[in-house]
Amino acid sequence: MTETGGEVPSQRVAEHAPVTPDWTCGTCGADWPCEPKRAQLLIEYGTDRPMLSVYLGACLAAAVEDLHAPGSTSLQDRFLGWLPRRPRHVASPPTT
Repeated sequence: MTETGGEVPSQRVAEHAPVTPDWTCGTCGADWPCEPKRAQLLIEYGTDRPMLSVYLGACLAAAVEDLHAPGSTSLQDRFLGWLPRRPRHVASPPTT
């Protein structure tokens, strides 16, 4: 609240959400997912890489329709090609 009793809007971290149908970032204007969004997604999904892949695959399918780019390898690289092959923290199997 402010000194006059008015509400202060909450400060939200830049979401870097996609703007369709162009699939650009609504915050920075880069192609989505932009670098900041990629970092956010890796943190948000943590080691659940399969669910992140499903989410990005659904976004890719929507982008293909919006951008009229069927079978575009560059879109596949843009949406999925940046994903690390393995989660950052993999538990080691117990030694016996």
